[in-house]
Amino acid sequence: MTDDTTVQRLVAAARAAREHAYAPYSHFAVGAALLDEQGRIHAGCNIENAAYPQSQCAEATALGQLVMAGGRRVVAAAVVGVAAQPVTPCGGCRQRLREFADDDMPVWVADLSTVRAQYTLGQLLPASFGPDHLEPR
Repeated sequence: MTDDTTVQRLVAAARAAREHAYAPYSHFAVGAALLDEQGRIHAGCNIENAAYPQSQCAEATALGQLVMAGGRRVVAAAVVGVAAQPVTPCGGCRQRLREFADDDMPVWVADLSTVRAQYTLGQLLPASFGPDHLEPR
């Protein structure tokens, strides 16, 4: 269970990360923050590239930070973006998160002023394929 203070810290870290986004082409800045199994927060922003497929999402940047710090589990996530609808992780990032998280992991989506929605990873990526499918029988 993630308490309100932790959610506020996650969202604040995602908002701060969003400020560093490199989005000269889409002008769509996104920040993400992940809570690991040790209670540490790892944040990232999106990084675009003129060769569009080479761009990197905020969640992928945050996952890189988590792994580099020795984390192996994501227990909660926050994503911050500004749009008419709540900004959730893209399909690729949902799968990336699934590598390190369980279906019941909470994902909060926020804009610059409020948390707009809460999902579980399982709601965002139902019937997912993950590491448990590859474990020896």
